[in-house]
Amino acid sequence: MITTVDYHTGGEPFRIVTGGVPGIPGADVLTRRENAPAHADHVRRLLCHEPRGHADMYGCFLVPPDDAGAHLGALFWHKDGFSTACGHGTIALGAYAVQEGLVEADPDGETDVVVDVPSGRVRARVRCSGGRVAGVTFVSVPSYVIARDVAVAGTKVDISYGGAIYASISAGALGLSVEPRHLTALVGHARRIKAALAGHPATRHPRDDRLSGVYGVIFYDDLPGDAVSDGRSPGGELPDGGLPGGGSPGADGSLRQRNVTVFADGEVDRSPCGSGTAARMALLHDAGLRGTLVHESVVGSVFRARVAAVTAEGIVPEIEGMAYRTGRHVFELDPDDPIGTGFTLR
Repeated sequence: MITTVDYHTGGEPFRIVTGGVPGIPGADVLTRRENAPAHADHVRRLLCHEPRGHADMYGCFLVPPDDAGAHLGALFWHKDGFSTACGHGTIALGAYAVQEGLVEADPDGETDVVVDVPSGRVRARVRCSGGRVAGVTFVSVPSYVIARDVAVAGTKVDISYGGAIYASISAGALGLSVEPRHLTALVGHARRIKAALAGHPATRHPRDDRLSGVYGVIFYDDLPGDAVSDGRSPGGELPDGGLPGGGSPGADGSLRQRNVTVFADGEVDRSPCGSGTAARMALLHDAGLRGTLVHESVVGSVFRARVAAVTAEGIVPEIEGMAYRTGRHVFELDPDDPIGTGFTLR
């Protein structure tokens, strides 16, 4: 028997496993991530693969935090394995911890839920009104630019870190836009870009190789009212107030973009992607953005991001969204079921 509480954040699923997972050894969450495939991969497959899940399913195993300074530890998983970060999942964990009474919350104020994840310690700042969760802000690990204008697969990408490493490219540079009708083409480009970047020096984490490798490719559009998609005029010069690789701020200092993140092996994030938004903020702050990023997803959901602090390691992004519980489940595997832990069709 495996029990879960399911949420969605901005349309992206997040399955929190509350019981039935074997113990995963390790002195910290990052080490537990290394050990998880040998101890609990059958549970990941069971919950993520069809017929109980689908190719774009996402979730986590709750594990002990690294020390008493955090409330929870989380190992994030998807159909292809275990990831280093998940902002939309952290937002869901904040809502879950407060709604289930795991963390005592101010009924009319903000309460931090501290979570240890493979990339470090993050926070879900849960805002309540009248005793109900009204919003959650994901406070990321320090995020930073790794490289710009990296030539790959016939185009150029910017590479940045937001708990995981992402490559960013304007969809317009490929003759596409961030719309559902272009998803098949964008997924194809993402797979080519990611494969071409395998082993590239710009995809190495500077301090811990266990965090290396491109996790996702982010395609973005500037929404109406902003500058041309690469922030430059047709002649190549930067317009007044423009941002290289990301449009032009509005009168209030905010920037509006729509993105889709294709992560792991062709999985499509329905939300604006929390750790991807952190990685985008690193690029945009480096380019001069000092206001809010209004980040819209391919299904129309929205995160709002800002830089909370600048440290020696990088910026600390805060990303506001909301998660909603969708159900409670008890899963089981019939020992006579020939399908076993399931399958994926892509």
